[in-house]
Amino acid sequence: MTFVNSALQGHLDTGATTLCRCWSITRKDGVILGFTDHDQSLTIAGQNFAADAGMSAKALEQTTGLSVDNSEAIGVLSHASVKEEDLVSGRYDGAQVSVFLVNWADISQRATLFKGTLGEIQRSAGSFTAELRGLTEVLNQTQGRIYQKPCSAVFGDENCGVDTDLQSISEVAFVESVAGGKEIGVSLVTSFPERWFEKGRLDILDGMAAGLGGVIKRDRIVGSQRIVELWEKVRADLAPGDSVKLVAGCDKRFRTCASKFSNAANFRGFPHLPGDDWMMAVPRKSGTNTGGSMNS
Repeated sequence: MTFVNSALQGHLDTGATTLCRCWSITRKDGVILGFTDHDQSLTIAGQNFAADAGMSAKALEQTTGLSVDNSEAIGVLSHASVKEEDLVSGRYDGAQVSVFLVNWADISQRATLFKGTLGEIQRSAGSFTAELRGLTEVLNQTQGRIYQKPCSAVFGDENCGVDTDLQSISEVAFVESVAGGKEIGVSLVTSFPERWFEKGRLDILDGMAAGLGGVIKRDRIVGSQRIVELWEKVRADLAPGDSVKLVAGCDKRFRTCASKFSNAANFRGFPHLPGDDWMMAVPRKSGTNTGGSMNS
């Protein structure tokens, strides 16, 4: 249920209202955009809400339970507001969205109608439609730990504890060649052995594709270049001279955690769990059965 303060409620009770809706979008790369369906731009709490065709909404469904509030946002692709290349490159994927009801004659009178994220985005004929997902969407995600051999932490997060900015973990290099948007040749990084960055990340630091990146599928040294192949192509123009950050890969095994990163104390898996084949094991007449670790 939307909370309406007494001042806004008094305005609504007059029956002759001066209302509009405002949209605030915060992308994962830190860019913040504001739109309003009013015929003039508004500035609220220091943020500008542009009066253009950037975005508007269909009906919003809200409930008092834990089911997900949902709606759709519609808008026009333009150079000034929402650019098609930004949608294609994924810059709006998972962006945070807030929708406000505002009395444009007195912007202190406003109420939050919706908070959530952008979901699936579809484009057609110069316009777009974006699914809105409410805050209760995260309650549909599995929570808690799973008993499994591999580590459940994301490499470099607070559970893992590895600082991915260390020079022993990552390095900044410059793009020298790009093939198919997936195979990227960078200036030779000689301080790391071949395959060091496999299952790691490539983050693009500048250029048209700044803020994007991907997971590294293959890492090899060819002549004077280090060639890294991504699982998915970069959805923006990556050009020679752009700088990228290569982050070491982790295969989630305990041995790798201990030997490659000296981080065994933070391993978030259960490496000594018996596998399915242990359930089928039978006594042997030969060999040594000491009752010791199966991993020795």
